[in-house]
Amino acid sequence: MRKISLFILLFSSLYFSAQALSETQKLESLCKVWGFLKYYHPHVSKGDFDWDKQLFEKMDGLNTIRDKDELNEFYSEWINSLGKVDECKKCSKEDKEKVYFLRNFDLNWIRNQKIFNEKVTQQLLFIQNNRNSGSSHYFGKGGKKVYFKNENSYGSKFTSKKISLLELFRYWNLVEYFFPYKYQTDQNWNDVLAEMIPKFLHINNNESYHLALAELVAKIDDSHAFLYSPIIASSQYGKRKVPVEYIYAEGKLVVTNIIKNKSDEEIPLKAGDVIYDVNGRTIPQMVNSFGKYVPASNSWGKAAKVKHLFLFSNNDSVTLRIERGGQNLAVTAKTYLIKDIIREKPPVQQKWKFLDADKKTGYVNMGIIEKSDLDDMFRDLKSTTSIIFDLRNYPKQTIFPLSRMILPEKSIYYQFNFPETDYLSKFYSAKNSIGRKNPDYYKGNVVVLVDENTQSQAETTTMMLKQHPKAKVIGSNTSGANGDVIRFKIADLDTCFTGLGAYYPDGRETQRIGILPDIIIKPTVIGIKEGKDEVLERALKYIKTGF
Repeated sequence: MRKISLFILLFSSLYFSAQALSETQKLESLCKVWGFLKYYHPHVSKGDFDWDKQLFEKMDGLNTIRDKDELNEFYSEWINSLGKVDECKKCSKEDKEKVYFLRNFDLNWIRNQKIFNEKVTQQLLFIQNNRNSGSSHYFGKGGKKVYFKNENSYGSKFTSKKISLLELFRYWNLVEYFFPYKYQTDQNWNDVLAEMIPKFLHINNNESYHLALAELVAKIDDSHAFLYSPIIASSQYGKRKVPVEYIYAEGKLVVTNIIKNKSDEEIPLKAGDVIYDVNGRTIPQMVNSFGKYVPASNSWGKAAKVKHLFLFSNNDSVTLRIERGGQNLAVTAKTYLIKDIIREKPPVQQKWKFLDADKKTGYVNMGIIEKSDLDDMFRDLKSTTSIIFDLRNYPKQTIFPLSRMILPEKSIYYQFNFPETDYLSKFYSAKNSIGRKNPDYYKGNVVVLVDENTQSQAETTTMMLKQHPKAKVIGSNTSGANGDVIRFKIADLDTCFTGLGAYYPDGRETQRIGILPDIIIKPTVIGIKEGKDEVLERALKYIKTGF
């Protein structure tokens, strides 16, 4: 019986070693090994090799690989060809002054026995333990943030499957080693690679190339991210538009203004109309459809990023179902090229103002006030009992000077995670303080208005204002995308993702969640039709009643 068991064990071992590998499995392993060597191997990371050319050659080599044994011989020879790796004594010494964040760090694929044998695993582990440190040919540091460099451009047109796969591998590894929120993506990042390889192998034209890239970028679930593709904009969304302005609320569009067109033609829509269906699709269905190619941190962030696309089309008209005066109507609205829509100059907004006759409540539009305005603003509003800071927009780098006026003392308002460039995919944490000891700080109520448009610097500014002893945040969940961005190109198309992790001082997450308001209120269809700013009205109620 024991002989039979030993035979089965031996047979299983031999079978496991020589089992056939799928094309996706082979390409997955190539992507990971190529990216790991690019950033970890001392000679490769210094730029001693044409690393893209090496990838193309290895792609050809994979075509003759049939099983695990052949694959490992292939990788072992490749690693040996890159030159001797010297022992790195400093690599084993961890900086004891740093607090490390390791939730993104995962090189367990190196030990995957279904793909790698012990020899190749040990070769890779040796490189990990004696990795490149200091400067790299492929990235640099600007302060505590990194930037990418020395990447070859192959244009944005589809030319070959090899180049398409290279762009997939390049992007996957950039996220793998530099994206601070990789651990938060809906889909495990390893599973994303396995899913996207077959899709990239089926690319056969420019449009399918760009759509595959856009779908890949969307999978990082980051509202900072985007992929600018004129092809997608034209084919998926359209070059024509119904000439109206609207506000998105409760899964519907409330028309707020009819825009003139150069033909001076009337359209069958009126201010106050509520659009709930476009060409047979509800607005939530359109959000989901567009969302496949539009990255966002959460559902409300997704809606915020795609809401301007709803009335675009390549057709001369769109069919709408609307609510008007208590009736449901079907209308056909003509679309116009953007150049034929007459854009009215928006009214000039006040940077700050009083909201009442007795000048007890001030209002600051954080989207337009600048650093140079702050002294005048604070002089005017300092005597008020409440200041409303509207952050349903993007501020203009006013956080630090404003903190010195508003806050009573220096305080920790955020924890940031920075990339550990000597051990990629690891991050280290540091708590950031803001403000100063200030007996002349603002003593009244500090009310902050937020919604899904409150993103990044606006979220950081909200966190600063929350340090005020009488602060209250009112509105709805913020975007949930915080930390400086890294801008770069993929397939010669502009893109970016968040480059630093940002957290509450106690380590709680803000990415994907957003900053939770103290008082939650969202615009309603009825309120918009009546011309109300319900969030601002709720803030005024709080100031008046204290709740």
